Amino acid sequence: MTDKNTMIQFRNCRLLHDGLVEKHQLWIRGGKIIDPEPVFYMEKVKPSLVVDCNDALIVPGFIDLQINGGYGYDFSSEPDRLAEALQVVSKGLLRTGVTSYCPTIVTSPPHIYKQVLPQLGKKAGGVHGATVLGAHVEGPFINPEKKGAHPAEHMLTFAEGPSVLERVYGSLDNITLLTLAPELPGTLEAVAALHDRGIVVSVGHSNGNLEQGEAAVQAGASFITHLFNAMLPFHHRDPGLVGLLTSKLLPKPVFYGIISDGIHTHPAALRIAHRTHPHGLVLVTDAMAALGLGEGAHNIGQLAVEVRDRRAFLPGTATLAGSIATMDECIRRFIKAAGVSVVEAITAATLHPAQLLSITDCKGSLNPGTDADFLMLSDSGDTLGNIDILRTYIAGECVYEKTGVLPLKITPVT
Repeated sequence: MTDKNTMIQFRNCRLLHDGLVEKHQLWIRGGKIIDPEPVFYMEKVKPSLVVDCNDALIVPGFIDLQINGGYGYDFSSEPDRLAEALQVVSKGLLRTGVTSYCPTIVTSPPHIYKQVLPQLGKKAGGVHGATVLGAHVEGPFINPEKKGAHPAEHMLTFAEGPSVLERVYGSLDNITLLTLAPELPGTLEAVAALHDRGIVVSVGHSNGNLEQGEAAVQAGASFITHLFNAMLPFHHRDPGLVGLLTSKLLPKPVFYGIISDGIHTHPAALRIAHRTHPHGLVLVTDAMAALGLGEGAHNIGQLAVEVRDRRAFLPGTATLAGSIATMDECIRRFIKAAGVSVVEAITAATLHPAQLLSITDCKGSLNPGTDADFLMLSDSGDTLGNIDILRTYIAGECVYEKTGVLPLKITPVT
């Protein structure tokens, strides 16, 4: 751990910046990325440390907006163990390249929300684990006909008005992202109220048609939860929520989540979505308790889950119940399945989620002034997706290093 005023120069590296990979240097001080030119010309100081990066690719830290748990812990089912769950998952995510995330709470009874949400406030990351950006609440205002791994008995509508939000959740203070079905009674008024509170609203787990989706976006929604999954399939006479990707009635294009784990979304569907609206694509894992553990019996929220052949199912059914994929795995699969570049894939896990949450001033890029949350990767230099996480940094501090990786040469400047 270096002093907060220590200036560090990372050289002999390639940086992902403004959609390009360029041979450049990265400068940090006080946990932030800085522009070195004013330092030289105005402060007339040199870096305290110089780090030789061995030609590593440096990219922003990944941001996961939908993760239900991992490493044996579920965020929705055991409020008494939530602090432990956050500690274990936040730490485990560092090796996958995730430096910021939204713990996701699936449809639950009100007493669970009132115990869980107060524990999910924003928390800065560090050697203890990834930054918590606030909760993603997925339900209970979703359609039972598209429930997926959500218990239908706890689902609600907004028929009594937006006041039901406080009654169900207790407080909205720690909610960053909220998924709802746009076709439910009273939804548009609720969307407007949530938008006014600064909460990002997503449409999903829905039987809604395109017109209902457009109305929700016009009211303030800006995201689609795991596109193609738990919604009406695309039809040429009613494209459903998928049609939002090309709607001409919206004030601005929406963002949409994609689970690129090789299971939830066919490679052709990945290509269709990306080629239709590349700048809105946000990679999410939708990972659950089995992340990092493998096959066997687990749970997601109030429901049991069985993992077999890399797939998480509700027992005795073919209903998928989240994934066990890591973000770096999703990026590699996306590159190979959709034929996109490393830059495009990483941008979908960094800049795009930061844009959705309006946090580009501090996350999602390597721009001067942003938090020094970044990764050192080895890569093949092509589109084959052969990326490997060597080191993870949060606020300029190395918080994860792959076992056996070639050590960095760090030179003090006198």
